[in-house]
Order: sequence, then C-alpha cells, then structure tokens
Amino acid sequence: MIVLVCGLPGVGKTSLSKEVAKLTKWTVLSTDKIRKELFPNPTYSTQEKRLIYDVLVLIAKYLHQSGTNCILDATFNTKYSREEIKKKLNLSSHQICIVECICPEDIVIARIKNRKNDYSDADTSIYRSMKAIYQPIEEEHIVVDTSQRSPSINAAKIINHISIIYEKKNKN
Repeated sequence: MIVLVCGLPGVGKTSLSKEVAKLTKWTVLSTDKIRKELFPNPTYSTQEKRLIYDVLVLIAKYLHQSGTNCILDATFNTKYSREEIKKKLNLSSHQICIVECICPEDIVIARIKNRKNDYSDADTSIYRSMKAIYQPIEEEHIVVDTSQRSPSINAAKIINHISIIYEKKNKN
C-alpha cells in the first residue's frame, strides 16, 4: 500500500504522515526531506524538482516491490503530478490511497510563520503561489481538516478508512 498525503504547504501533511507511520510502522518519504538531503541550499528549479520526485519514485518503487508500505509526503498539487506518480509506480487503484490535507488559511499562515527546524522552506508567498495553481482531487480520496483534531486522532481515522477501502477493493 502506498499512501499519498498531499495538500498545500503548512496544512499538516508531515505531522499527519509521521503520526500514521508511528501507528503503522510504515515508511515516510518526504520531498522536503529528500530535497534537503540532496541540496542543502535548494534552488527549487524545475530540474531540481524533477530529480527530487525521481528519487521519491525510485525509493517508493523499491519499498513497494519489497512489500514495505509507505507514505509519500508531498504537495502533489496538480492532477498531472498525482497521475504521474501512480503511473511511474505502476499502481493499481487498490494499491494506493490518496489523503488530502486541508486547513483554514489563517491557521496555515500561523503554522508557516511559526516553523522552526523544519525541512520545508515554504513561506507565505510560496503557499499563496501554490494555492493559485492547486488542482482539486477528483478521484476517490480521504479529506482531512488538520485544524479540527490532533494528528494522532486524524491518523487513526485514516488508518481505519484505509483498511475499509482496502477490504472493499480486494473483494471486487
């Protein structure tokens, strides 16, 4: 199983991903962390972004083929980026679950301004520019408002939801 945790910067993707991993022992792959490991001073160029996503795909593919469930923590802000990851990983619909994190903008802005010792470099201007190009998820997915409950409660609900979806898909 591969879980795509997507959404705009500051909505709580990483906190939620870490909490799901803690409860399941699944592996988290974060584009922010991969970026900082490869580029201590990232430029966010198209070439750099492509390399980061290629590394994410390579590691996710290896883990998936070895039977390790993983969580991909990234914005996946366009339909193309979500379709591309599924295509590159050669995933069927029962092998993937998409979780979209949402949060009111005032809370997101406060979170971004209060970040410390974080892999993400996203500031409020990056948040707003990504918000302008964010494409809604049209396929089946789980929506989590991260402002409503703690990451641990949200993670437990996601795990429960994934198990229900997985059971339904395997029966068909």
